[in-house]
Amino acid sequence: MKIGVNVLNFGPGTDPGVLRSWAQTVEGLGFDLLMVSDHVAITPDVAERYPAPFYEPFTTLSWLAGVTGRVRLGTTVLIAPYRHPLLTARMAANLNELSGGRLVLGVGVGWARQEFAALGIPFEQRGRLTDAHLQGVKAAWADTAAYGARRVPVWIGGNSEAGLRRAVRFGDAWHPLRCTLPVLRQSVARLKELADAQHRPVPAFAPRIALKPTASPAGGPRRLAGEGTIDQIMADLDQLRLLGADTVVLDPYSGDPRDTCRPQSAWQALATVAAHFYPPRTGTEQS
Repeated sequence: MKIGVNVLNFGPGTDPGVLRSWAQTVEGLGFDLLMVSDHVAITPDVAERYPAPFYEPFTTLSWLAGVTGRVRLGTTVLIAPYRHPLLTARMAANLNELSGGRLVLGVGVGWARQEFAALGIPFEQRGRLTDAHLQGVKAAWADTAAYGARRVPVWIGGNSEAGLRRAVRFGDAWHPLRCTLPVLRQSVARLKELADAQHRPVPAFAPRIALKPTASPAGGPRRLAGEGTIDQIMADLDQLRLLGADTVVLDPYSGDPRDTCRPQSAWQALATVAAHFYPPRTGTEQS
């Protein structure tokens, strides 16, 4: 199982230097993947959760590809209806080629009504538009002469039944965001049911979970996967591995934009996880 990190590409504490430090920290600690989120118009509903500056994902990942060498790069998640599918197909294919095949394209339907309105896109049709978008992107990629032969893996976000169905139909992986372990167990079983019913392969399981370390154990039915002591976090990762997770993305954002002004706290939490997940090899193992 591989581990990725959701990098904060927004907020009052974020600037190019901080983004570079995020990328180099994630890669330096040995994590496999860094991902960023997507918004285009920072309308009031977006700004309440993810205030400006908000760095657009394709341009940001293109730049971070140049300051890293190994770590994969992804979107968690690109809001499909915000761009024409041919534009998404072109940018994703180009970024994948320029980065040496490191892109993961996570896609979702979006949630911000005011942002949809600002872009002139009907909010109520976002599910249908996302399906059409994914069809268009994949059809464009079939033209390998124009878009390149490297294949970009597509992760489908969304915790709903519609999201599961979309993942089965279009996704290489299902990418749920910040759930409890019981919900994830139920949903993984449902994902297999839907895939079997459609006679399709079961998509890989690649959840994004919280990274919220606490000094004392966290409990209760609403405890998110990744919330609690380091022992609880590592136990959650082990449970996700047993559920078949291919990749788990750690999300250190608590929802408070002031977190972006103190990234060192997130980096320390990531270093603690890395020390447990990637223990140093002994001299005997190295030989």
